[in-house]
Amino acid sequence: MIPSAEELAGWTLERQHPVTRGWVDDARRLAILAEEHAALDILLAEDLDVAAARAQRLAPGKPAESMLNRWVAAGNDLRAMFSIRFENLNPAKPFVDATPMTRSPEPSDLPAIAAAAREYYGIHHPLYVRLWTADAGIDGTTPDRRFLGAPIGDLRPYDGPPGLALRPAKTVDHYEDARRAYAAVDAEHPHHAEEATLQDLDDLQESADDGLLYDITVNDEWAGYAAAIIKPDDALGLPAYVVRELILAPEHRGHGYGPHLSTLLAQALPDPTRILIGTIHSANHAARTAALKSGRQDVGGWVQLPL
Repeated sequence: MIPSAEELAGWTLERQHPVTRGWVDDARRLAILAEEHAALDILLAEDLDVAAARAQRLAPGKPAESMLNRWVAAGNDLRAMFSIRFENLNPAKPFVDATPMTRSPEPSDLPAIAAAAREYYGIHHPLYVRLWTADAGIDGTTPDRRFLGAPIGDLRPYDGPPGLALRPAKTVDHYEDARRAYAAVDAEHPHHAEEATLQDLDDLQESADDGLLYDITVNDEWAGYAAAIIKPDDALGLPAYVVRELILAPEHRGHGYGPHLSTLLAQALPDPTRILIGTIHSANHAARTAALKSGRQDVGGWVQLPL
């Protein structure tokens, strides 16, 4: 039997990093988590029409039932919500998400989790199972993305280089410049393409429409993009602005601007009572270091259990 959204919310809250429990009142966070679980996890477990639409788009030829979420017994006392997902909506990169759980997974749970993923979603040939942990990792898994966040009011006051600033952007006029910026980083660091990709033009325009897209400028010259979003699926139940984009043009990299971008973005966002949070791949050391220097904290992340 599929648990209620409120039950899922309770288990999810119990598994969060202790520092985040002091950022937001539990009752408020439980309400946000319940809404998120209902809109995503339970909907994908029960709505066959949604499953059919996902199959048509992401897994042509596969039965709609194979796209439904499953509430799975993965060991004697561990239950988890399994879901078939696709990296960046790429049909060639299927994986199984098992984030909602009755408790945090331990190394001894991994064989049962892997077996259940193969049993329910083997038809899709998933590459791995994605798990959430508030700890540094789980033995037997490989690192994925980490969540780095802090209350906006706790971030350090801006004391960065003169001339570095943010300017609200109503349209995405420099999208091709941003694309070239990503290409330059990818050329210098070939693994970067697996760690971070430029947001779609439509997504950045959505941020612009919401007043959450900014041109990064250096002495009034365009130097990159900073963007945020409200109410995504991966805000850990926090009333948050989630970092959607932080990118510097090649000619402005290497000048020490990176650690100041989170602070500039936080100060520019309209509601200072929210949390600023975002995911950064574990292997993207430069981005993680810059975020940590700004005052954001590592509050957990995903790991991959290879299949």
